[in-house]
Amino acid sequence: MGNMQGMPGGMGGMGAMGGGGGSSSVPEEKMQDELEVPETIPAHLQEDPKTDLHERIVDAVREVYDPEIPVNIYDLGLIYNFEIDEDSGHVGVLMTLTAPNCPAAGILPGQVEDSVEMVDGVESVNLELTFRPPFQPDMMSEEARLELGFM
Repeated sequence: MGNMQGMPGGMGGMGAMGGGGGSSSVPEEKMQDELEVPETIPAHLQEDPKTDLHERIVDAVREVYDPEIPVNIYDLGLIYNFEIDEDSGHVGVLMTLTAPNCPAAGILPGQVEDSVEMVDGVESVNLELTFRPPFQPDMMSEEARLELGFM
C-alpha cells in the first residue's frame, strides 16, 4: 500500500466540493497526514480493531445516507478506512463517492466529518476523499446488495 497523493487533509482542502461543518481544530501535524490508500477493501469488509471508539464511529457513520440511495454509506462501501488515535482523539477517514460527479459530493463528506466529530472521544477529524480505487458495486455489504436488488 502506498500513500495517497491528492487533496490536502481536512475538508478545508476540498475547495468547491464543500466544507465540513466541524468546529474542532485538527492538530497541525495531523492535518497534513495522508491516509493510507487501501486495496479494494472497504472498511466494512476489513477486520476492525474492536474498540469501543471504533464501534461508536462506525455506528455514527451508518447514520449517513446518500440522498439518492436507501443504504447507509458505510454498508454501501464508501468508507475505505478509519485511522483512530485513541490517545489524542484524532480520526482520519478515507472515503470515496459512487462517482466523481456524484450529486452528493458537496454534502456527504461534510456529513461524514460531522458525524464522526460528534462521537464522544473524538477531538479532531481529517477526512480525505479519493477515487482510487473507484467505487464498484461489489464493495457493498451483503445487506446493501439485497436492499438494492443486486442479489
